[in-house]
Amino acid sequence: MKVKEIYEILKECSPFEMQEAWDNCGLQVGGMENEVEHLVAALEIDLQVLEKLEPKSLVIVHHPLIFKGLKQLDTEAYPSNYLKILLQKECVLIAMHTNFDLSHLNAYLCQEVLGFRDSYQENGIMFAKLPQAMTLSDLAKKVQNAMGLPILKVSDHAGEIKEVGIVCGSGFSLFSFVQGRKNFCFLTGDIKYHDAMLASAMKVSLIDIMHYESERYFAEIIQRILQKRGYKVIISQTKNPFIFL
Repeated sequence: MKVKEIYEILKECSPFEMQEAWDNCGLQVGGMENEVEHLVAALEIDLQVLEKLEPKSLVIVHHPLIFKGLKQLDTEAYPSNYLKILLQKECVLIAMHTNFDLSHLNAYLCQEVLGFRDSYQENGIMFAKLPQAMTLSDLAKKVQNAMGLPILKVSDHAGEIKEVGIVCGSGFSLFSFVQGRKNFCFLTGDIKYHDAMLASAMKVSLIDIMHYESERYFAEIIQRILQKRGYKVIISQTKNPFIFL
């Protein structure tokens, strides 16, 4: 199969034009006319994914391997060391990052994983009304159980929670779109100390759903999309760079 036929399907379900201005989605390694023999979906490229990768594979990832401009190809340094292996194996790489957050990933986490069906997306955030008001403690336990979070970090400042906002990955930069909401909890990953201080001042509760843990559903969603079109997709598990002691 040619890369361009898969690219067109991905573009149709999640237009690359939806990506944020600072992002770098789309074709990153290889060419549209390349012939590939295997389709692989992974959260991102790491050594574990590369070691398992068959030659002439098209790899579809969430996190772009090439993010900032490359000034040199030092094959002993990241990311050029990974690019070298991809090129040696004649593999192709496509990244679907913020465009896929907006088209699929945020909604999947909100509706399918957490079960919040009364929801809508605005300004890159999935907002959901809770069926009934919950304490932050009860909401946090529900989220932890549904996502299998190894640890839980919360900030309790909103009283009873009646509405949530959800952003996969690292989404606190969107906090300006949630401040001022009452009985509200913001769920995203990579929440920092000063983020929590700001949320406290605005009386918004927080649950840190972590980065890897909130985005790990990417590969299975891609697999479902392409399998419905008749393609076989292998999921290659990216290893979480953190362990919890």
